[in-house]
Amino acid sequence: MKEQILIVEDQFVEADYLRLLLEQAGYGITGIARSVPQAQEMIQQKRPDFVLLDIFLKGKQTGIDLAILLAADNIPFVYLSANSNEDVLNAAKQTQPYGFLVKPFREKDLLVALEIARYRHAHHVAARYHKETLIRRQLKAIISDSGDWEQKLLKVVRALQAFIPFDLFTTSLEQAFLKCYYRIGFDEYQAIGVHELATITGKPAAVHPLPAKAMYYDEAAIQTFAGFQLKSGFEIPLRIRDGQAFSIGLYSKRPAAYAAEQLELFESIQVTLIQTIEALLQDTAQPATSSAKPPKELNGIIGKSHLLLNVFDQLAQVAPTETAVLILGETGTGKEKIASSIHDLSNRRNRPFIKINCAALSPDLIESALFGHEKGAFTGAHEKRPGIFERADKGTLFLDEVGDMPVELQVKLLRVLQEMEIERVGGRETIKVDVRIIAATNKNLEKEVADGRFRLDLYYRLNVFPVTLPALRERKEDIPALAYHFMNHFADKAGRKLSGISESVLKKMMVYKWPGNIRELEHLMERSVLLTKGSVIEEMPLPTVEKKDWVADVEEAAMKTIAENERDYIIAVLKKCNGRIWGPGAAAEILNLNPSTLKSKMKKLGIKKEYIH
Repeated sequence: MKEQILIVEDQFVEADYLRLLLEQAGYGITGIARSVPQAQEMIQQKRPDFVLLDIFLKGKQTGIDLAILLAADNIPFVYLSANSNEDVLNAAKQTQPYGFLVKPFREKDLLVALEIARYRHAHHVAARYHKETLIRRQLKAIISDSGDWEQKLLKVVRALQAFIPFDLFTTSLEQAFLKCYYRIGFDEYQAIGVHELATITGKPAAVHPLPAKAMYYDEAAIQTFAGFQLKSGFEIPLRIRDGQAFSIGLYSKRPAAYAAEQLELFESIQVTLIQTIEALLQDTAQPATSSAKPPKELNGIIGKSHLLLNVFDQLAQVAPTETAVLILGETGTGKEKIASSIHDLSNRRNRPFIKINCAALSPDLIESALFGHEKGAFTGAHEKRPGIFERADKGTLFLDEVGDMPVELQVKLLRVLQEMEIERVGGRETIKVDVRIIAATNKNLEKEVADGRFRLDLYYRLNVFPVTLPALRERKEDIPALAYHFMNHFADKAGRKLSGISESVLKKMMVYKWPGNIRELEHLMERSVLLTKGSVIEEMPLPTVEKKDWVADVEEAAMKTIAENERDYIIAVLKKCNGRIWGPGAAAEILNLNPSTLKSKMKKLGIKKEYIH
């Protein structure tokens, strides 16, 4: 027998119809509930494998209220609703359902939705098990690695980052801060000790009371780390050797970044983590034996903003798997480059990466392009031609602008994704294919579903692992790095020697809203390189920025680059040391730098004596 299903539906006729369809298909029915309290009672009596859940029920509580409880209890559910407007879809999406059926639906729609839900749930369980196994293996390997305890702690930081992303990692021992790591790049961290933390925050090191249990923090509760622009976090207490109190804190620049899922993962690896921490603390007296791990870049993608780093973390998680990925974002945000990065980081990297723009093909040609055609299948088909599914076999297929695919073709695409087999246009032979799907769109697919332009079952099949790319205006701190990257690229291409971009141009770029995102910036930089007569770009043909917009955005535009933050930090340390670079307690010692290296950095960042005293 297949899965046991609980039906939560307050309309008797519809509930009985669902029961009949499911039993005929071989599913078991644990019961039919007409309200949230009744459903809770039935779940206590017999836990179902899946729940079919109507959104609007009798009583004060809705299906969405029950969905929150089901998610906390790890019971997968599929929504049923006669109301499919965008607001309902958005509210339902927040509870992370495994499917969504819009009434009225056919028997086939119901069964397909359950098949998709089974696939998504199996992927979720397998992915979680894979995460736990992998991180335990990595933590155990760190214990026997070479290096002192700080180098090993940094390896712990890197291991956790891949599964529970953060911008600041803190450790505390017996109510005292031990070490912090502030993320400044994809695999780059600034180590911060007690004295450095006091310098950055402007607050003296204080006693840090450790929580008795896991604690979640919002922006208002994170006062200790003022200056890091943190929005949320959580802290986990650990009892290590001799009963000592040790805690690990993870903090993010994104609001509400942590929930029960991250806490459950942390708790599942707690024993291994405690063993690793105990081993590290035993190494506190050992000298360093190797240098820090060099920073990495992700496939040449430019930027170090926390929003982009969050995307990098998602790519690092999903790329090694076979999971379907849906890349969402505005036009020009770099969806194709992200898709290519996923392929390059996957086990299919040496196989084909085939891309097709669904918006660029006419409805008459797109089916032939996807599935191929036989000779004589239609006018102009003079020879047999394989489609991109066959060409992408054993590799990756990137469906760009999938939201523009005709509805009638969406049915055929869904079949291919479920059965991994195709038929050429005009052919009768079934051809098996092994293809990983990455799709992308700049459209709001929930709205497209609500308006009847995109199939709900296909949406949930593609949306197994969504990755949302931030708009350029949302990560303005990356604009200077992107601008210089494009300047150097197009200057080399044109045989020009350019040394920089004027401050006034950079300010205008930081204020501008960039509706065309990175693609617009790239094109404007190419034009500016060609029009610039001197060695510095003094003008850029940006659309006029109104003065009121300039004033409103000046604070946002003043967001500092990493170099500027590094410059401010070094100046603060030098002021604290009265300008002393060498000797005990001097700037080089606090910064953990060789004095000559510090002097080189000061020269590079333009730090002069008048800034110090």
